[in-house]
Amino acid sequence: MIVAVFCLSFAFTAIAQSLQPQDQGSSVKFIVKNFGINTAGSFEGLTGTIQYDSENPVNSVFDVSVRAETVDTDISARDNHLRKDEFFDVANFPQINLKSTRITLTNSENHLYLFGILTIKGISKEVKFPFTVKPEQEGFLFEGSFTVNRRDFNLGGKSISLGDEVNIELSVLAR
Repeated sequence: MIVAVFCLSFAFTAIAQSLQPQDQGSSVKFIVKNFGINTAGSFEGLTGTIQYDSENPVNSVFDVSVRAETVDTDISARDNHLRKDEFFDVANFPQINLKSTRITLTNSENHLYLFGILTIKGISKEVKFPFTVKPEQEGFLFEGSFTVNRRDFNLGGKSISLGDEVNIELSVLAR
């Protein structure tokens, strides 16, 4: 039995490519309604590992993070407010992490579906979303988007001006 597990493990690592997300060439963006207007922002400091199996994508594993302190909405005062306890609490929770739990196929070539755990401020919630894969620059470009409720992650309280739904857009170049 141990030999069989070892062989399966070896076969997986022989086929799956170990990739590193590249901060340059990638983007992690968000959009939230603020006073009824779409307000955009982004994060940097993309790190982690991606085990991508192009022959059998359901065996792929994603574990990526961004640095919460890099939140950027093009308004310094707002960014500084978002770094405080009420929102991202970057002093205590420096990373935002997404880790896949399962990848499934879809009916379209190069389109997959990710099930995973998103962790913000120490709060972990399941997310699921479709994403695309395309070979690019000696690696792969993974793109997808999903929506979360900011209050599920204790990001600010109840607000009449700030929307609860946040759309997150990922474009991750990995080599």
